[in-house]
Amino acid sequence: MEQTGTALTERIAEQRRGVGDPRALVGEMRRSVLLIPTAGGGLWSAQSGGVRWICGFTDEAALARFALLHGSGDQPMDYAALLGARIVDEVVPSLGEPAGLAVDIATEDGSMFFPPVVGIVADGVAVDSGEVREGRGHGR
Repeated sequence: MEQTGTALTERIAEQRRGVGDPRALVGEMRRSVLLIPTAGGGLWSAQSGGVRWICGFTDEAALARFALLHGSGDQPMDYAALLGARIVDEVVPSLGEPAGLAVDIATEDGSMFFPPVVGIVADGVAVDSGEVREGRGHGR
């Protein structure tokens, strides 16, 4: 498979150096195909700080670094290839809890988190939207 997120990795590097445009970074994430590990019939995610983080990777090398830490021995790690926009617009709202996207979390100095806030995820599930949703409290 070709590198799926070269432009996204460049935007992440710019942002980490303090010279990137956050809107361009979010736009590039939305346009990028990300590799999401699958487990138990769903997408692999981790819970931290009250947020469910869907873990996505920009290419197979980044996914392999993650698999070495979280995979089951020498078994290949199954994954789905999803557009970033689909993750934040469809998958995140379907989870029913605050959720965001964590990209390349096993890449030293190359990871980036896209939290569940307005401008990244749908306003209806953004924790800072100010909306009160029945049964889920304020901003959840």
